[in-house]
Amino acid sequence: MPNHVNINNKIKPFKKKIEVSGDKSLSIRWALLASQAIGKSKAYNLLRSEDVLNTLKGLEKLGVKISLNKNFCEINGVGINGFNYKKNLTIYAGNSGTFGRLILALLIKSPYKIKLTGDKSLSRRDFSRVTSPLKEFGANFYPTNKSKLPLYIQGTNFVRPIKYFEKKGSAQIKSCIMLAALNAPGATKIKARKSRNHTEILYKFLKLPIKVISKKKIDLIEINGEKKIYPINYNIPSDISSSAFFIVLTLLSSKSYLTIKNVNINSSRIGCINILNKMGANIILKNKKNYKGEKTADIHIKSKKSFKPINCPIKYNSSAIDEFLIIFLVAAKAKGVSYFKGLDELNQKESPRLKLGSKILNMIGIKTKLTKSSIKIYGNPNLELKKKIEIKNFFKDHRVMAFCAIAALTLGGKWKIFDPESIKTSFPSFFKILKKKLGAKIN
Repeated sequence: MPNHVNINNKIKPFKKKIEVSGDKSLSIRWALLASQAIGKSKAYNLLRSEDVLNTLKGLEKLGVKISLNKNFCEINGVGINGFNYKKNLTIYAGNSGTFGRLILALLIKSPYKIKLTGDKSLSRRDFSRVTSPLKEFGANFYPTNKSKLPLYIQGTNFVRPIKYFEKKGSAQIKSCIMLAALNAPGATKIKARKSRNHTEILYKFLKLPIKVISKKKIDLIEINGEKKIYPINYNIPSDISSSAFFIVLTLLSSKSYLTIKNVNINSSRIGCINILNKMGANIILKNKKNYKGEKTADIHIKSKKSFKPINCPIKYNSSAIDEFLIIFLVAAKAKGVSYFKGLDELNQKESPRLKLGSKILNMIGIKTKLTKSSIKIYGNPNLELKKKIEIKNFFKDHRVMAFCAIAALTLGGKWKIFDPESIKTSFPSFFKILKKKLGAKIN
């Protein structure tokens, strides 16, 4: 792929049905849990992105046999604490915060020091959020008190269950503790702010001893460890975060209609749909199903001529955290001022997304007011671009790149967007769907 793409034309009206790639959160969690099972697990529609491929490569380095076929992936699990590897091992997590943080939990009993590395973006991100609870389990990290990659982990033979209050609303922190708890005798108890609950659902599906008490703002989770995991055969539904780009593309395009098939609509993931519908969108969920605890549906979207501003309720933050950039684009076309607050976690992603989102909105002529955790967006319903816009130096953040592509296809102007290969982190088929399925002109 060249080092930039050019988008010089708005997308033409379309009426299409599409399918997007498998859910990334579920793909990585399936692979990690399948590695801990006794026997062969098989997954269809596994996302073939760089994040997931780095997960599989990391597990192979730990002695797990993996077969990646055209239609499915098969993992021959080694059981809990069954990894088989040599000294001086280095695991590369690439850009994946999910794999990088969660694999540490499965190394809680490692007798040797294992080095964890990542790309430049991941190496800027805070790992103390997971090393802190893992230290309570008994793990050791080197250099001592270092919070960023590269890091070394050395486990312990005496893993102890813990009690932990997860205050950030981070599914990665919560899931890390839950995976580490598999190695701990007795009950690990977590008090956690609301966040994605894919790990809890998988634990229930696997009949692992987990109790979840859901309250208004927190979940109380209890896990009893050292239990056998059975093989996990799974057909991974499509990713709502990837779908969100096409949802907004349709909303902001003229006379268009789109159906996205078999998307994961887990209630902890559809904040973007709730927010956009409050802004006046016409997004309908049909053909709803329950698949092994996860909810799926076909998403139907119609284009919309006008949008209302929103004072976005904080309760949607965790369930829309990966979609806020594309939501900001709709706010830019709304009639009035939209306000989004409590978004500290947005700057803990692959890039400082809140800052970059504000910067790009300013570039296209939208006024914003930015703080460390909030943004006000002064919408312009008549926003149309005719100028040249060049996007680079965005830390190769896949969601920033896709956000800019959708802006170019809906707002006009002549865009030059660098580092398009960054989309391979989460959604390798993004440009293929835009060009071959929806007719977008992208060079």
